[in-house]
Amino acid sequence: MPEGTESESRKLLRRLRDLMAEESKGQERLDKIVHLTADSMKTEVCSIYLFRDEDTLELCATEGLKAEAVHQTRMRIGEGLVGRVARHGNIVNTANAPQAPGFRYMAETGEEIYSSFLGVPIQRLGEMLGVLVVQSKQAREFTADEVYALEVVAMVLAEMTELGAFVGEGAALSARHTQPFLIRGITGQEGAAEGHVWLHEPRVVVTNPIADDPHRELERLKEAVDKLRIGVDEMLEGAMGGDAEQLEVLQAYRMFANSRSWMRRMEEDIARGLSAEAAVEKEQSAARTRLGQVPDAYLRERLHDLDDLSNRLLRILTGQGAVTGAEMPEDPILIARNIGPGELLEYGRGLKGIVLEEGSVGSHAAIVARALAIPLVLQAKRVTTEALNGNHIMVDGDQGVVHLRPDDNVVAAFRDKMAMLHKAQERYSSIRDKPAETLCGKIISLHMNAGLMADLPSLESSAAEGVGLFRTELQFLIRNQMPRRTELAQIYSGVLDAAKGKRVVFRTLDIGSDKVLPYMKATDEPNPALGWRAIRVALDRPGVMRMQLQALLRAANGRPLAVMFPFIAQYSEYEQARAEMDKALERERILGHPLPSKLEVGAMLETPSLAFAPNAFFEEVEFLSIGGNDLKQFFFAADRENERVRRRYDTLNTSFLTFIEMIIARCDSTGTQVSFCGEDAGRPIEAICLAAMGLRTLSMRPASIGPVKHLLRRTNLDELREVIDAERRAGAESVRAAVMEYLRTH
Repeated sequence: MPEGTESESRKLLRRLRDLMAEESKGQERLDKIVHLTADSMKTEVCSIYLFRDEDTLELCATEGLKAEAVHQTRMRIGEGLVGRVARHGNIVNTANAPQAPGFRYMAETGEEIYSSFLGVPIQRLGEMLGVLVVQSKQAREFTADEVYALEVVAMVLAEMTELGAFVGEGAALSARHTQPFLIRGITGQEGAAEGHVWLHEPRVVVTNPIADDPHRELERLKEAVDKLRIGVDEMLEGAMGGDAEQLEVLQAYRMFANSRSWMRRMEEDIARGLSAEAAVEKEQSAARTRLGQVPDAYLRERLHDLDDLSNRLLRILTGQGAVTGAEMPEDPILIARNIGPGELLEYGRGLKGIVLEEGSVGSHAAIVARALAIPLVLQAKRVTTEALNGNHIMVDGDQGVVHLRPDDNVVAAFRDKMAMLHKAQERYSSIRDKPAETLCGKIISLHMNAGLMADLPSLESSAAEGVGLFRTELQFLIRNQMPRRTELAQIYSGVLDAAKGKRVVFRTLDIGSDKVLPYMKATDEPNPALGWRAIRVALDRPGVMRMQLQALLRAANGRPLAVMFPFIAQYSEYEQARAEMDKALERERILGHPLPSKLEVGAMLETPSLAFAPNAFFEEVEFLSIGGNDLKQFFFAADRENERVRRRYDTLNTSFLTFIEMIIARCDSTGTQVSFCGEDAGRPIEAICLAAMGLRTLSMRPASIGPVKHLLRRTNLDELREVIDAERRAGAESVRAAVMEYLRTH
């Protein structure tokens, strides 16, 4: 670019804006843009490559390359210099393109005579849309000012692509947000749902990326930043004396809001011709691109803070608040990057499904979704940038798949699946009041897991025999401050009232690992699942446990009460926890409060170590619940939050079943009640195998009780045990194949 780059940059952007205002079709616009850009930058070539599908770029317009190559030249992501730019989102600037790493010669383009190459990503909020390239015969690297100018053009191209300015024939020029889009995530909560998109945070759309008056745009930016800073200061002032972690986030907000480098970059963008909104979004896109490349968790969080702050600033500038006036559809599927448990509970059971771009199977959102029995898919990449309010969407929580704007074939197949599920539920309702009695006469007691008062109606509708696990931490997670003892006593009393005499097992507070209370400082641990969590926190900070035990005793008010402690790894931990219960009992007796008519104190067996505890432990503990989710991950050393290993090991592995058999035998020898609680208890094949190994009580989500009971009633556990034992004797690694064959033939 010649001297006076800033004015030249503004001149180029004005010419771009005038071009965009002309009445013309998408292809014609692209052709004019490459001509204009090549002319302004004094290069022989300018080309635009756009994605035609997730993995393939297509040459959509060019000035300088052979015209017949347009819509014919295609390359995979990562292929050639253009593919390199698209894969990593980084600029490629070289004086000798044929010698650059990854260069691929495209004979049909005639580009062999051009030596210099500059490629910049066309991206919006971290989403890659294509690549903008200039080339020249002269062997030279492009200057920083030229690189910047091309970046600004790419940014405007991204905004105009989002607004549908380049719609034309072919996949690469198809309208945004109109094509079917398949997303593969991970299962957070099983189930299938069909509905329409409801965005938790509506997308801010920048309609004026180019501005005439940089002085006015600078004023607008400064006014908006001042409002932003005042808002952050007010939030910070309101949070003083509260949660340390929330304070840390708000302090990071304030640091970014007052960052001179952030402000300076946006001011430079405006000086070169961008509007205030476009300057903010350009910086936000850069932050999102860096976000995907930073391995350090702390830096990722800080980039998240900057991203959130940019959204706030954009809403101030555009006036596009969180409330857009759009009406929530009757069948809403909630779409969000992430969401807290309190916000999710505000939506309640009205949601048909939930799709999150982030999250993990143990996150707060997943816990609440499971409690509400709402199908949930996690780690659904690009869903927030692809989905629009009102889009038709189908969520397959069983497979972790999302169909956005599905075609007719997908709709038909999905509805067939839902019809089959509905038919199966009708079949299960016919055995609702019948016992889970097997063909060999064994009766299995089926209980449900719960964590909210809203779960309790499922006790009757699912015909569960009781609540095998009531997760008490949800009452703590959805609040911004520690609940009071009287509050908890009222909640627990309501749970017992709703259970109408059926047994409810309350698990004491299980926090730490992936469950961090919003008002307690998080501990920075390299492996939280094996760290300071659950009973370890309770014994080191016993005040909360004492308060919770007193609340449970008062809630019982003379009724039977069952309490179990989570994550017990050795006998001494149970002894200490039991001693706290004895102290709470004595205190209640002294205060003259009624004591439970029957008190059962148990433990969750989630660590292999507890299975080898002394006999004295098994004799003392009144009941044990095998926590299958944690026990399996520790048994196989496979983190259940890690998708690479989470599904690698089978519950029906012979070594795991033998381990379960050993636990049952130890409990039988001491007369200790034992049950199995977790996802596998609710999977019919796994459930019948656990029953065949000797378990007589299973606890699962309410929706699983029907399918599990249905299969149990059609199975002879004695015969199934023979199949399992035969596979073990034969040295099989898993009994799954043999069990499936047995079920097919019987």
